[in-house]
Amino acid sequence: MTALPIMPLDGPLTLRTVAARLERALPAGDFALDLGGVTQVDSAALALLLAWARRAKARGSRIELRALPESLHALARLYGIDALLPLAA
Repeated sequence: MTALPIMPLDGPLTLRTVAARLERALPAGDFALDLGGVTQVDSAALALLLAWARRAKARGSRIELRALPESLHALARLYGIDALLPLAA
């Protein structure tokens, strides 16, 4: 299996920051998002990750989430959408 290219995310992923990131160009093909540098999250972070996953799927690619902050995973569980997140194995 080939290693996926990694796109790091850092800083806050909140309502104040997500809109600017939403339009960010995503790497071509399959890739991994490394969230190890994310410092703050709210529900907008989930919306961003799901939007990017939908965009990648629409073009025949996949995203793998790595180093998901526990606070973000807890929000996903709270909303009942944790199974929708493409988490790394």
